[in-house]
Amino acid sequence: MARPRKFDEQQVLDTAREQFWAGGYAATRMEDIAAATGLGKGSLYGAFGGKQDLFHRVFDEYCSSVVNATAQQLRGDDKNAYARLSAHVHAVAAATAADTAQRGCLLAKGTAELAEHDKTVAERAHTAVEALRTLLEHDITACQRNGDLDADADPGQLAALVLAVLRGIEALGKAGADEETLTDIARTALAVLPRPAN
Repeated sequence: MARPRKFDEQQVLDTAREQFWAGGYAATRMEDIAAATGLGKGSLYGAFGGKQDLFHRVFDEYCSSVVNATAQQLRGDDKNAYARLSAHVHAVAAATAADTAQRGCLLAKGTAELAEHDKTVAERAHTAVEALRTLLEHDITACQRNGDLDADADPGQLAALVLAVLRGIEALGKAGADEETLTDIARTALAVLPRPAN
């Protein structure tokens, strides 16, 4: 009969995420995670499988958390849709500027390092990015219904543009761009969205 686990699985996953996020996948060893969690390697392998399996769990949870947080920020009525969009874009810029360790986004980091050779990471990243684009599209459509953005513009294309700007803000922040620069990018991105003709 197997003995019950005597550790908090979520706490281990959170610690593993921090290790992968700080050092990247290739540079993180199971020994590092074992040391950080206080668990033996045997317990880690028994609970989570190998390093790749553990990263897949961590990456999946992170992607879900990003999508869920974005959904919380963008969902609502038409009247406040533009305010939500503006707040979301500025929040990404502010959070990126506050990332003084310049760790960047684990979604972007994991995708850049592994997607070419890891089908699971590539598929999960694609699903997350599409979910983010869809959330932006729904909010932009609400902006159009409320008369804040040009109703004739393609909301899918605008959503893809905003998503590209947000990913770009994160990349520039990781490269050392300061808060003023990132805030200016956010402000400019919102300013160039097409307004209704008077």
